[in-house]
Amino acid sequence: MDKDFLKNLPKLMDISCVKADNSMEEIEEMIEAAWKYRCACVFTLPAFAGLTLKELSGSGVKTGGVIGFPSGGDTSGAKLYQAVELLLLGCGELDMVINQTALKSRMDQYITDEIGSVVKEAGKVPVKVILEISNLYEEEINRGCNLVIQAGAEYVKSGTGWTGIPTTVLDIQRISGIVKGRIKIKAAGGIRNLDTMYEMYQWGCSRFGVGLKTAQEILKIYT
Repeated sequence: MDKDFLKNLPKLMDISCVKADNSMEEIEEMIEAAWKYRCACVFTLPAFAGLTLKELSGSGVKTGGVIGFPSGGDTSGAKLYQAVELLLLGCGELDMVINQTALKSRMDQYITDEIGSVVKEAGKVPVKVILEISNLYEEEINRGCNLVIQAGAEYVKSGTGWTGIPTTVLDIQRISGIVKGRIKIKAAGGIRNLDTMYEMYQWGCSRFGVGLKTAQEILKIYT
């Protein structure tokens, strides 16, 4: 396994507690893990972003905010307002869910306008757009990736982790073949081990969203 990959692994990982039933105890455990391993970013549902920001102050670990999560079905105005609120709190990254109905209905201008408004508001704060590829046909994945690029986002992201269908290496191969280096790739949803992450890394994935327990298991190699 690539030495640079192992050396930089914590900085390739976003640890998340974004399930509806995550407890405060789990969020605190995630914050403790973030301090210990200095991962790239942590994510909670929006109500607890302020808490993670406060408790991770000085750690160098970013707090991320989720927008339109997990369905993507919020209005464009609601997504923009949520972005403004999270940015005012101090979130250092934003992961927003694409409007899947709009994507399936070929409402391409709607999608680029919606994503573009959040990207513009975010400024230098990275925006990652979640496609939820387990719900999409191949043509929709292709078009979705290209719309995300067109709208100016920094990353295209595979999933929310809410569908119960894991992101696979084949999924990342497919995305990589579509984007051809024009945008960064984040894999998330059901990623459970280091070998899978490394295969995805070889296909151009530069960020991984993993749940707390999986992150703790993978990062034990640093203890």
